Amino acid sequence: MAKFLLLVALGLLVGWWIAKRYRARSDAGDDKTPRGSEDMVRCALCGVHLPRSESLVTRGLYYCSAEHQRQHSPTD
Repeated sequence: MAKFLLLVALGLLVGWWIAKRYRARSDAGDDKTPRGSEDMVRCALCGVHLPRSESLVTRGLYYCSAEHQRQHSPTD
């Protein structure tokens, strides 16, 4: 009977240790930004969201295409 209780205690200890390591590993990853992510911006004409690197910028406004940029930009 003592061997059985010792095995149960050992099993609970190992389970607790695994759960503790899993929680510590998952908590450490929560505050990190995923690799490859970047800011999203909104097209000033149609409202589509796209990555900043793929947008066209004119006077601080972001556009999803050259056509939207031409349609929305006032002529000087």
